[in-house]
Amino acid sequence: MKSNRIYEDLLLIRRRAKWVFILVQILFVFLIFYFWKLQVLDHKEYWEKSEANRMRKITLSHQRGLIRDRNGTILANNKASFKVSIIRENCEDYEKSCRKIARLLKVEEGILKERVKKYESLPLFKPIVVKENLSLEEVAVIEARKIEFPELILQSEPKRSYPYGNLAAHVIGYLQELSPEDIKTGIYSNRRLGDLVGKTGVEKQYEDKLLGADGQLIEIVDSLGRSKGEVTRSEPTKGPDLYLTLDINLQKMAEELLEGRDGSIIVMDAQTGGILALASFPNFDPNKFISRFTPDEWLDLVNSPQFPLMNRAIRGMYSPGSVFKLTVALGALDLGVVTDETTFMCKGTIEFYGEPWACWIENGHGRVNLYDGIRNSCNIYIYNLGKEMGIEQLSRYAKMLGFGTKTGIDLPGEKSGLVPDPQWKRKTKNEPWHPGETISVSIGQSFLLVTPIQIAAHTALIANRGKKVTPHFLMSQPDLKKKDEAQLGFSGEDSLMIDPSTFEKVIQGMWEVVNNKGTGWAARIYGYDVCGKTGSTQTLSSDKEEGKQKEEKEEEEKEKVKTHSWFTGFAPRDNPQVVVTVLVEYGGMGGATAAPLARKILDLYRKTYDR
Repeated sequence: MKSNRIYEDLLLIRRRAKWVFILVQILFVFLIFYFWKLQVLDHKEYWEKSEANRMRKITLSHQRGLIRDRNGTILANNKASFKVSIIRENCEDYEKSCRKIARLLKVEEGILKERVKKYESLPLFKPIVVKENLSLEEVAVIEARKIEFPELILQSEPKRSYPYGNLAAHVIGYLQELSPEDIKTGIYSNRRLGDLVGKTGVEKQYEDKLLGADGQLIEIVDSLGRSKGEVTRSEPTKGPDLYLTLDINLQKMAEELLEGRDGSIIVMDAQTGGILALASFPNFDPNKFISRFTPDEWLDLVNSPQFPLMNRAIRGMYSPGSVFKLTVALGALDLGVVTDETTFMCKGTIEFYGEPWACWIENGHGRVNLYDGIRNSCNIYIYNLGKEMGIEQLSRYAKMLGFGTKTGIDLPGEKSGLVPDPQWKRKTKNEPWHPGETISVSIGQSFLLVTPIQIAAHTALIANRGKKVTPHFLMSQPDLKKKDEAQLGFSGEDSLMIDPSTFEKVIQGMWEVVNNKGTGWAARIYGYDVCGKTGSTQTLSSDKEEGKQKEEKEEEEKEKVKTHSWFTGFAPRDNPQVVVTVLVEYGGMGGATAAPLARKILDLYRKTYDR
């Protein structure tokens, strides 16, 4: 019998086999790529992990340079400190470890976890600091139980310390921990997450100068993380010390005088611009920033209604009040609007543009010339000068004499203040300039705003008969010499300089303010030629008192006009050596509040330096 051959259709099987083969090829390529990534791209990471099983790298933190005053007194120091870190890779059960560690270190478990979460982007084998500033008892407890806690590692490090607490806090500044956001900015690209860096003051301004170089220790460890000996060690390098122009004794007195008052006191070398004291109150203790804040503690500080973190000397913007009359007098004399013998009658009030304008003395000062106008701070005299000059010239001279721009002091965060003019008002308020506003500006009111450091620099410029100095803290700053030698004047087509004799006339008026029964009589020191100017700037504030009955509440909420108290001056009159500027917020009349404080500062300076 003839056999029948059966032919099977293998087309479907071949098609399926083809797709299986392709899938195997894709998987094979994927595996090759994966192994290549592990061995080439991620080689360093996994090599470090494998080495971490037997080798441990420990960063040896460097010491920041010390900050000293002009006589070598240490204002910012370093002290030995211990910290404990967690290595997540050594945790068999992370949640259980957190509970045990929180009990051991006596911290809240939530705070500990929040601390670790902040740095969760770090590799698991990298230590994360969970508690700092450990006491010797805490160190002993951790050491005694290190076998039970292989995930913990103890380290010593130098910790910043401010031995005088609040003293000069706004000058020295404080350190704060680097956040992931800070790292992303690129400014701190060479620093590690969690490093402490200068955030304000000299600590920030001279961060690069104060930095040293970290060292490194590589040691062999066993499976429990116990050290079995060093492999290599490179010692850290301490940062260079920084000498400031501050005088700690003057600084102490300035802060004592401001105790309980909001305001600022600046003492400056009239010849070099070196700051001998710069006090701002309320202040703060920079030591508190060394131990890391909880979010609530930080918010309580930054949201305080007293603004203790604000350096009023460089960031507080105030109307200069009668202190600005010196600027107006210089401009009017230089323009030839008046001479020192030109007089105006002060009857207590005068009318400009259909409105009455008052002097601060109800019955007036009588007939007043330049020296009388400055000595008695006569508003009517200055109103007339301002009207004759006009707002354009007032603005021009104000900017020329240092207002409306930063002084260049070597502290971060300085503000420029504001010198108004018609163009500014049209741009910012979309309103025309009113003639009456010129009258207000002439006595340092209206939109005009200055900082205390600008007033101090302006006073030094007058004292030096037109020679500008740049306020600074660093003792050695060669780049400032050229700035100090620069004569202030107009630029470009306005190249005219103010004649030194013009300054002499204004200085004569300032001398009479203090020494001829003027408004600054309280700053007088027998045998010491102090020249100065007082100022009182009106500020609208609301005093609210709670009553027992609701119907009495509106009567108890009274709107009162309060005044900031100014005094700025220099001594001695010839060859001036020191400038003192005092601002007391809501202090009343400048002659009654600020001038006596300036006298005490000047008296201490004289006893210390004028021998």
